[in-house]
Amino acid sequence: MTVLITGATGLVGHELVNLLLQNGYTVHYLSTSKSKLVLQNNYKGFYWNPKKAEIDTNALTNVDVIVHLAGASVAKKWTPAYKQEIIESRVLSTRLLYKTLQKNSHQVKHIVSASAIGIYPDDLNYIYHETDLQVDDTFLGNVVQQWEDEVNQFEKLHIKVAKIRIGIVLAKNGGALQEMVKPIKMSVGAAFGSGKQYQSWIHIKDLVAIFQFAIQNQLEGIYNGVAPYPVTNSELTKAIAKTLNKPLFLPNIPQFVMKIMLGEMHQILFSSQHVSCRKLLDLNFQFKFASLDKALNDLLK
Repeated sequence: MTVLITGATGLVGHELVNLLLQNGYTVHYLSTSKSKLVLQNNYKGFYWNPKKAEIDTNALTNVDVIVHLAGASVAKKWTPAYKQEIIESRVLSTRLLYKTLQKNSHQVKHIVSASAIGIYPDDLNYIYHETDLQVDDTFLGNVVQQWEDEVNQFEKLHIKVAKIRIGIVLAKNGGALQEMVKPIKMSVGAAFGSGKQYQSWIHIKDLVAIFQFAIQNQLEGIYNGVAPYPVTNSELTKAIAKTLNKPLFLPNIPQFVMKIMLGEMHQILFSSQHVSCRKLLDLNFQFKFASLDKALNDLLK
């Protein structure tokens, strides 16, 4: 089977490419950087530029499934220009894929797109499932809503659509975990605000396994890409410190301090989303890292 991946050189994309190649898939990928294009038997890069609506249509040759991961990181300061970049990187890339499939002959039957649990409103008590329709009235909620609306368009082309709403990705080589580790390693770690906000996390290896599972089973609809046991920010901070054998003695960091440092983006740290993965468990998806301790031992030891 041939899979076309956008965002293949990012944190999740890189891990997913490795998994698919190991399992005998042929991988095509789209990159905005011509220097990152490789041509091998089962791994081929093609150029695109969503801002200019440019794409090498050879990328679609023999492709059965598209995995759409492209999108600018939300973990950078949200200036007005960068907020525009966050939206456009998702919306314009999705639209370009759609228009390209609309205009060209292809055999694509399925698209599996990244999405984010940031669509769910901030709530300390509620447990979110895929059937919940509320959308958070923040910038992130709006971004995810626009992104998913664009992905849904592919149904008009009789292509099956799956959306994986991703939680906080824990990985060795970057992402949120490495940022959390820095202050704790220097013994200046602390929880944020009340520390009671839920953080629905996932080990990167489980996340890419979910994408492969979605491809293999031709899944349609929304799936929460999170581990079975979300934790509070306090619990996560303590678990990281324990794994690293570091003390935690500072008081929690007040919200206004992070707002001064990070601006609007500080919301990510204080927002609570307790998200269920029951839908995946009901399909017998097997998590390798269901517990936080197991995940942190694997990534930090």
